Amino acid sequence: MIQRCHMLLAGGLLLCTQVQAVEFKQVLANESSVTFAYKQMGVPLDGKFNKFAAQLAFDPAKIAKAQARIDIDVASIDTGSTEANDEVVGKLWFNAKTYPVASFVSTGLKALGDNRYEATGKLSIKGRTQEVKAPVTFQAAGNRGAFDGSFTIKRLDYAIGEGEWTDVGTVANEIQIKFHLVVKVAPSKK
Repeated sequence: MIQRCHMLLAGGLLLCTQVQAVEFKQVLANESSVTFAYKQMGVPLDGKFNKFAAQLAFDPAKIAKAQARIDIDVASIDTGSTEANDEVVGKLWFNAKTYPVASFVSTGLKALGDNRYEATGKLSIKGRTQEVKAPVTFQAAGNRGAFDGSFTIKRLDYAIGEGEWTDVGTVANEIQIKFHLVVKVAPSKK
């Protein structure tokens, strides 16, 4: 009887260890989003990027090993206006022909408690790279999870809007980037 209890306890501990050692790696792009919010002439507006690729490795028990990379096809921008979409992929804005991809590459993740984290990384847009920090939340349910976060950039730091568009009275300098990444546990290697 005691031996059986020890076996059940050992099995339970093993199961708990396996539950803790879960690595989320598969990003479900069709359920995820990268959006942005800005002001044009004082009016709040939203937009999104329709095409992006994300690679991620996250084990809640091994925060120091977390990695993330998001590559955004800047030509996939949707500002809600066809005319504006055509304008912002041009040379004065994103210059999508020369710089087709904007990238975020993580350099660190710090646990803050209660499923909250601070992600640090390098954001590269239009040939310019800046360090950014983003508060992030992570919620897991079974073998799926979701990362939600946001950070604010100054568009002129990345030369987004050159020439007459450097006037921040027309389009504000601050752009809030928001992301929602739905992930799945990596298939076990057998």
